[in-house]
Order: sequence, then structure tokens, then C-alpha cells
Amino acid sequence: MPRAVVSDAKVDALFQSLPESYRPIADALRRTIRHTAPGLRETVKWNNTFWVGSRDVLCLMCYPDHVNLGFLRGAELAERFPRIEGTGKSMRHVKVANPRDAGSADVVKMVRAAVELDRKDR
Repeated sequence: MPRAVVSDAKVDALFQSLPESYRPIADALRRTIRHTAPGLRETVKWNNTFWVGSRDVLCLMCYPDHVNLGFLRGAELAERFPRIEGTGKSMRHVKVANPRDAGSADVVKMVRAAVELDRKDR
């Protein structure tokens, strides 16, 4: 059974400092990730929240009108999930514009796929 996500004081503080304009989206994504990928560890890197397994797996990048859910190995997932955007060599993202979308079936599937890629490295 996967271990529960342990709160990190730095992550909690970062979320508390987010502007109200997009905090609900970030909070919803955090709940989705915690529920879908409880074996990942939350941390703060470069003033963004990251979820780490054997390596960095996911991150949140906040903008005034949306939040990007970053997939550190998104280039490997982009063909399976056309919603994944970007042209980076490895990192790609999905734009999430509202809390309801943060828990959508396609976001959950993408998070699970990212975790599976990480597990293959173990």
C-alpha cells in the first residue's frame, strides 16, 4: 500500500501565499495529486511545488489566469495525451483553468501515467 503524502511546511506555506485568483485551482490539483499519487513526496524547488518519486515527476507553475501542471517527462507522455502542451526536450505541461478540471478523469490518467514512468526507473 502506498504511503500517505506527508505535509511539508514549505509547501504548505507556499500554497498559503498563493493569490486568491488561482489558489483554488492549485489546491484542487494538490488534492488530485495526493489522492492519485500518494507515494510521491512534496517539496519546493525554484519557488514551485514539485512531487518527487525516484526523480522529479510533477510540478505546479502558477499564472494569473491558470495553473500549469508540469510533467517532467511529459515529452514521453505527449503522444498518448494530446492535451499535454509544450516543446521542451522532456518537460511538458497541461493548463488547468478551474478547480473542476483539476480533478478530471484525463488529469488523473496523466498523473497516473507520469507515476508509472517514474516507477519504471526504480
